[in-house]
Order: sequence, then structure tokens, then C-alpha cells
Amino acid sequence: MHPAWIEHRRSDDGELLGWILPEGDGFVAIDRLGHRRTPALEWTGAEDALEDLGLSYLADAYELRMVDGSWQRVRLTEVSTDGIRVKDEDWGDITVPQTTHTLPFPAPATLRPHGASS
Repeated sequence: MHPAWIEHRRSDDGELLGWILPEGDGFVAIDRLGHRRTPALEWTGAEDALEDLGLSYLADAYELRMVDGSWQRVRLTEVSTDGIRVKDEDWGDITVPQTTHTLPFPAPATLRPHGASS
């Protein structure tokens, strides 16, 4: 996490939605994966962007680029500034051994939303 990032939490439950980064005369919304979500805006614009984004994107399917260059469908299991953990998609089958991968924070370009093209 960048030292200038300012936490932004939901007012109703205090859940961390992301950060706001002062940049020039404005503020940039940073999501929980450490990705910039807006250009520099007024403070309230950056707050509104994080509020509108929410956290539902964390439950979406993602893809992780493997060493051989292929893309593996994965799910986020843990997201923090200490690192990001994902597991290979198992479609809820408890008989399949779980394969996990630990990634740095912010999330690298080798992790993308499922179906996104590079």
C-alpha cells in the first residue's frame, strides 16, 4: 500500500472499500486490489466512485496467467495489503484438491477479471 493512500470505509458498517490517493489537485479512487479506478477527481467524486463500485467485484471469477502462458480460472479467497490469495476454480466441488496461489499487492497484471482480453 502506498503511504499516501487514505482509507475509505462504508459508513454503515465500516467495511474497507478502497483508498483515495491525492494526485495533483485531485484524488484517485483505488480499489481493494490496489488498482486505480478513476482519473483525478474532486474528493467526493473519488468517494462516490468507491461507494458505487462496492465490493461485489471481489466475488467475481478471475483468471491467472500461469507460467506456461495459459490462463487459469480462479476465485479470490483473501485480499489484503499483505497479499492476494486465489484458488483454482473448483465449481464448489469439495472432492477436488484446492490449488492456491499467493500474489503480491497490488494485484499484478497476471490477474484479470474472467473473460477480459489482454
